[in-house]
Amino acid sequence: MIQSIDRAARVLSSLQGARHLGITELATLLALPPSTVHGIVKSLQSHGLVAKEPNGNRYMLGPALLKLSNVYLDTLDVRARAMRWTRELSRRTGLSTRLGAELFDEVIIIHHNLRPDGSEQMPETGLSIPAHASAMGKVLLTYNPDAADDVLTRPLRSLTGETVTDPARLILQFALVAERGIATEEDEAVLGESSVAAPVVDRSGSVIAAVAVVMPSSEWPPDDNVLNDLRETARNISRELGATVWPPPVSRRHALDD
Repeated sequence: MIQSIDRAARVLSSLQGARHLGITELATLLALPPSTVHGIVKSLQSHGLVAKEPNGNRYMLGPALLKLSNVYLDTLDVRARAMRWTRELSRRTGLSTRLGAELFDEVIIIHHNLRPDGSEQMPETGLSIPAHASAMGKVLLTYNPDAADDVLTRPLRSLTGETVTDPARLILQFALVAERGIATEEDEAVLGESSVAAPVVDRSGSVIAAVAVVMPSSEWPPDDNVLNDLRETARNISRELGATVWPPPVSRRHALDD
């Protein structure tokens, strides 16, 4: 691993989630000398990857990252093939829909359809959610035992009072996902918001993404029509990607099974 690149990546990671941090705060988080962090931040700033607050001494993620993220999203075949299906899912259910892919121990929303009711809503494409607190993330962890083992051996962050952080409970949830082909979360990432997700499969049989519908928790649980529409959408996207089997088989191996 190249040390300078690793440190720069850690700076960017520390600033994710709209965080604004000063040099001293970053140095403390990264356990590095302030002079070292200052040099890294200035280099990132010169490339537009980090920006300084107007009239302030704190730093935030820069606009060049948005351009890079858009280039990345445009190269994703799964996103291109899924867009018409997720739009139709949103229309049929009247709910917001998400398409997510694995990003280390998180799931990144690579496409988002707003609820078709015309209400004021925030676009979510590019946002990330801890995998253990997301229905999409639980799908991806179920079908990727290595990633699940890595997540389950770390301390898990609680986003709300409902976030499941007990590895044993999560393993039981993974088993249910494998059995039913869908994952759920109720108020785990955001209070008042719940979701249900299903796997998207490519021609090799690998789960490469998850598609979800998001609904107010006051309307939970989703009815059978919503679940059927979700499964059909995941199946159709998978067919577009060349998959011949849906739902896919799953390995139940996890670190805490032993």
